[in-house]
Amino acid sequence: MTSTAGAPADERMRALVLGALGVVFGDIGTSPLYALRECFGPASHIPPTADNVLGILSLMFWALTIVISGKYVLVVMRADNRGEGGILSLLALTLRAARTAGQRAAIAVIGLIGAALFYGDSVITPAISVLSAVEGLQIATPVFATYVVPLALMILIALFLLQKGGTERVGALFGPIMVVWFVTLAVLGIWNIAGNAAVLGAIDPRHAIDFFRRNEWIGFLVLGSVVLVVTGGEALYADMGHFGRAPIRRAWFALVLPGLVLNYFGQGALILSDPEAVRNPFYLMVPDWGLYPLVLLSTMAAVIASQAVITGAFSVTQQAIQLGFVPRLTVTHTSESERGQIYMPPVNWALLAAVVALVIGFGSSSELAAAYGIAVTAAMTMDTLLALVVAIRLWGVKPLLALPFFVVFLAVDLSFLGANAVKIPEGGWFPLLMAGGLFVLMATWRRGREILAERLAEGQISLSSFLSRVREGHPPRVPGTAVFLTQNRTGVPNAMLHNLKHNKVLHERVVLLTVETADVPRVPAAEHINIEAREKNFYRVILRYGFFESPDVPRSLVRCAPLGLAINMMDTSFFLGRETLLASDKPGMARWRETLFIAMSQNAARAMDFFRIPTNRVVELGTQVEI
Repeated sequence: MTSTAGAPADERMRALVLGALGVVFGDIGTSPLYALRECFGPASHIPPTADNVLGILSLMFWALTIVISGKYVLVVMRADNRGEGGILSLLALTLRAARTAGQRAAIAVIGLIGAALFYGDSVITPAISVLSAVEGLQIATPVFATYVVPLALMILIALFLLQKGGTERVGALFGPIMVVWFVTLAVLGIWNIAGNAAVLGAIDPRHAIDFFRRNEWIGFLVLGSVVLVVTGGEALYADMGHFGRAPIRRAWFALVLPGLVLNYFGQGALILSDPEAVRNPFYLMVPDWGLYPLVLLSTMAAVIASQAVITGAFSVTQQAIQLGFVPRLTVTHTSESERGQIYMPPVNWALLAAVVALVIGFGSSSELAAAYGIAVTAAMTMDTLLALVVAIRLWGVKPLLALPFFVVFLAVDLSFLGANAVKIPEGGWFPLLMAGGLFVLMATWRRGREILAERLAEGQISLSSFLSRVREGHPPRVPGTAVFLTQNRTGVPNAMLHNLKHNKVLHERVVLLTVETADVPRVPAAEHINIEAREKNFYRVILRYGFFESPDVPRSLVRCAPLGLAINMMDTSFFLGRETLLASDKPGMARWRETLFIAMSQNAARAMDFFRIPTNRVVELGTQVEI
């Protein structure tokens, strides 16, 4: 008899598994469209013989087993930051494990490289997935060849234009569609395997070993295409906070992994029966009558995969802003019930421009495959390095026990990376160039903010000294509450000094407000607000947010009432310092980086918008600062 107490939990688990299928596995789920085809592509010159087919299928099977099932699903997903995953969550987690400034700097560099490479994935995935899906039309008739790129561009542009409306309603359809997709992959695979069951022997790893022995250097280079079967591994970890570890694991082992393996083996069986099918084994698996429905379903799956990485780019950018690696950007919440559903116009349009340029510049999914692999393998290597730090420093695993596992993971990652390195001239340069540029931007912003804080702190007086002057000078106090935003938790903000100097008054109640971002995804309510009451009706308030949270200063200040500080927003003025930055020869950064930091500061979203402070309640006081 089924327990009624367990029924709601079972229903919730099923809902989470369905949601995970619709969001987490879109990227890796569309790899069958192109992965095996690329292994036999012109770049490898590998003939589709029986030994080569079984060897490549064996490599694919063990890549999925070691990289996805072993590394991500069973190991890396245990490295959660209070339930959240992803490269920046992992970065925040490992920074806590660092013991010296040098270790923190090295970890930050690894994390920033991984985050920068993630954006390369966010650009390439929509382009290669949609192109691969639409290219199925060429199998029906060559007439469609000239329409593939325009049709792919129309689909992609429509997808990016829809982002500002939010994905809440569309997202409800993703799960069922992806269930149909993975079931279709499995059915097509079983149908073709039935015609040549010998392909199942590829599970034996000796076929992979023999493949390398026969093909030597060329066989190693094929790894650059084999890695396409594990693209999307980062998504399993990044989306853990939305669905939880258990639903993602269940979806992977129950449906996704079987569907992928069966489909790859089915494609291999088809090639064994008809070597000519190597030109596009995925679409040639179906009879003629099923081609157009499969193209439609593939396009829907590709759009879902694209949506997942676009949403992921918004989420990673929000985290990067909160952690201080990216300037403030405009964030629009597209759902009243789900705080995680956001839209970031600058990121959306930048991604669209890059995707359009990729589709036009490369023109086909085969050309894009070279660019795809290098971004994925480099990002996976960064994940492995950070996860190793977590295992030893935070989990307390003895190095002698942890190193053998991570040596295997790292050896696989570096093998894939090395095989893709030779493709840098063929397109691999794009994600590296993009990641390099983003790394410079993020590192410059982080360092620039540190220098700016140091400059603002120079000559700043303490609150105790300021209160002593207030006691001696007795400046006039006017009705209302003044809130001064400051990064310094001990000193007096320049905005308050300027206000007193020019207006000769203080408000009857003064709040010195500092907004901080913790290295956890979400801050518990009990740790969100800290209030320190000082004499002369002065208060120092510290608001702490997690890097997954969007700051809302007015709402947080209203919550101060139970803690002894009741604030009426209609009687409150917010004073913000607005710095005019000037490049200088002072120690800190190179002149060109100072100029870059100034440009980024000028284009950052205004503090009042980012913190959701009503514009009609804000007073800005400017000052010049040399950095």
